[in-house]
Amino acid sequence: MLTFDQASDFADGLAVVRQGDRTLYIDTTGHPVLEVNPILDGASAFSDDRALVRVNDVYGYMDRSGAIVVDPQYASAAPFSEGLAAIRPGNRYGYINPAGEWIIEPQFTLGQSFRDGMAAVKVESGTGYITPEGKWQIAPQFEDGRGFSEERAAVRLNQRWGYIDPSGAVVIEPTLDGAFSFSEQRARFRQGSQWGFLDPSGNQAIAPRFDFASDFSEGLAAVLVGRQWGYVNAVGDLVVDPQFDHAADFSEGLAAVKVDGVYGYITPCGEGAIAPQFANVGPFSNGLAWVQVGAQRRYITQSGEYLHQELD
Repeated sequence: MLTFDQASDFADGLAVVRQGDRTLYIDTTGHPVLEVNPILDGASAFSDDRALVRVNDVYGYMDRSGAIVVDPQYASAAPFSEGLAAIRPGNRYGYINPAGEWIIEPQFTLGQSFRDGMAAVKVESGTGYITPEGKWQIAPQFEDGRGFSEERAAVRLNQRWGYIDPSGAVVIEPTLDGAFSFSEQRARFRQGSQWGFLDPSGNQAIAPRFDFASDFSEGLAAVLVGRQWGYVNAVGDLVVDPQFDHAADFSEGLAAVKVDGVYGYITPCGEGAIAPQFANVGPFSNGLAWVQVGAQRRYITQSGEYLHQELD
């Protein structure tokens, strides 16, 4: 049985695991495909064929062969997205390409990852959005802003949140206490202490009546009612009654839930798929999810069976 001191979610068929002083990438059979150079303190999942690596609290990148292609030297670094990564060498953010070349010189007080062809960045005059060439697509004019998703981005004006479209036009007036990215044509928002969901036109698809809410995933969203979690559909029907101590997003048809201090998994109709028994868990990805048993992490299949494979 494969056991690890640390284990990550699978992404693009690989997961990062630590076993003793070894850090490896394994495939979905449990076979190690890459051992990380022991001089590195940590490594992330691959994105755009690059993985973040850390040495003495500075960051760089390696390729899929394990070769360091961007030397660890940055105070802060993000995964690559749409061919660029937000990097902070000092107190300003810029963007590099996978070869480590500066495409957008450091000049922003905050830089987010590119999404849908734009990145939210902050300068002294406010938050705006830039193109991959570093030109302003939407001039800095907002107090804060999130990345684009489904042709909407949440922005803050006068301490209230609303939404803009890719042209920068306000399409949902800033009247909200909190607003987040659209997912499956729904965006969670907060008014006072209550949470609900908007449609892309700004209508309340689900009126704010929950104590907290997560984003929609696979047609359902986890919501908190009092101290118990359940799930709603896109029109606000409670399809899984609040009954869990915690509830995660659905992924690959299953969601992790916590009952009496331990985690298991349920189906979209609320039926138990894998009995609660784990100290901690992750989402399913590539057919596998990590679970914590005691101090160790293992991987399970969607039928709840442990992944077995001897390491080389």
